[in-house]
Amino acid sequence: MSFQIVMAQLGSTDSKHVNLQKAEKAIKDSTNIYGADMVVFPEAFMSYFEVGTPSEVKLNDAEPIEGPFVAAMSELAGKYGVWLVFGMRESTEMMDDKRIYNTTVIINSVGLIESVYRKTHLYDAFGAKESQNIKPGNSLFEPIDTPFGKIGLFVCYELRFPEIARYQALKGADIIIVPSGWVKGPLKENHWRTLVTTRALENTVYIVACDQVNEYYMGQSMIVDPMGVVLAQGTETECLIPCRIDLERVQEVRKKLPSHQHRQPNLYKDGGIYTS
Repeated sequence: MSFQIVMAQLGSTDSKHVNLQKAEKAIKDSTNIYGADMVVFPEAFMSYFEVGTPSEVKLNDAEPIEGPFVAAMSELAGKYGVWLVFGMRESTEMMDDKRIYNTTVIINSVGLIESVYRKTHLYDAFGAKESQNIKPGNSLFEPIDTPFGKIGLFVCYELRFPEIARYQALKGADIIIVPSGWVKGPLKENHWRTLVTTRALENTVYIVACDQVNEYYMGQSMIVDPMGVVLAQGTETECLIPCRIDLERVQEVRKKLPSHQHRQPNLYKDGGIYTS
């Protein structure tokens, strides 16, 4: 079984209207030109604000899942008959909480929400402090069954935590989608390539890592197969990145490299998912 996935490596703006226009063009081209079954957008695609933008602006920009941005993306999914994965800024339940959620939404080809994930591990690193404005979610993503196999998901900085990818794999994920906004910086490109490849290889899954691109984010989105082979990669500019994913490849690799069967959870310390 195989299906066509397209990563929409785009840079979003502070205008949701503009971003929706960019999204529709990407979806239309992905389906018409590449025959996409699924289109993946980056982390926080709904809106991008430059560093230094007042927190109040970001807070006021946030929307609930039932808000107009998700509704518009749901309409596009149904219009073009394609699954969508995209990031948004979700308002929190507490009116006195000055933070929002960094949320990823999965919508099916008839426009219905299949799953929602709120980023749990926040980017308080390399001088950034995501936790100042973002409220962490309280649970990891639970992989979902789709017409394209079982799909897992986590977001950007969470590539640096092998436990998260292993959790997805132990829950049966064949493909893990990673919407991202990977910040440019010394050695960051190397980190990105190494981590995306490692997460695929150590769990014998596909990793689909779609990155934002602008003066702050580096692009270079990647799709890596279960053997660690890079199947598709973006440049430093906006682009659509198509790739056909063959689910039989997962089983073929696991026959050659049955590391998932060689785990010895009784020897691993600290409990948690490594004992599952």
